Amino acid sequence: MSVDYWNHNTAYHKWLIDIASQHRGTVLDVGCGDGLLAQRLSPVSTFVTAIEPDANAAARAAARLASLDNVAVVDADFDAYQSDGARFDLITFVASLHHMDMRSALTKARELLTPTGEIAVVGLSANKSATDWLWALACLPVNRIASRLHGETRDIGVVVTDPQECLSEIRRTVDDVLPGAQITRGLYYRYLLRWRR
Repeated sequence: MSVDYWNHNTAYHKWLIDIASQHRGTVLDVGCGDGLLAQRLSPVSTFVTAIEPDANAAARAAARLASLDNVAVVDADFDAYQSDGARFDLITFVASLHHMDMRSALTKARELLTPTGEIAVVGLSANKSATDWLWALACLPVNRIASRLHGETRDIGVVVTDPQECLSEIRRTVDDVLPGAQITRGLYYRYLLRWRR
């Protein structure tokens, strides 16, 4: 399976691939969905472990990635995932972190990094403050134009849920767990988080 598509998550794959290219090492893709990001990370990584708690999505990812020797798909929740001592140069979360307890997930990710490893998140946040709503409103025209230009594929058959935490709440948790992390608002109703040990 080699089907490509564009949506508000895949729009940020290039950002993640660029980070992975700086390491050329091991990657853990948390909540890999149908495996498209893992497929794209494979050429710039020594090994990619793609974990996905939804059995249907994990099976689709395994089919997509079956021909790649340096990618493994693991059907598991992140909180139950056992790395068997493996450490990662990059851990990615794309529209998956809000499905978990953020504090415990980021703490676990931090512990799974190599000494120079990084965490990179393409995340969703809830709109609660005036700033949140104004940013979403300001981005709306660009988002709609981009979706039309790229022929957005909204439903790729994975489990979705709405975020509960707004960006200011996310920042407070991240400051505790990953001090010094960079968090920026992005287009497509996403935020970007990057932290290096």
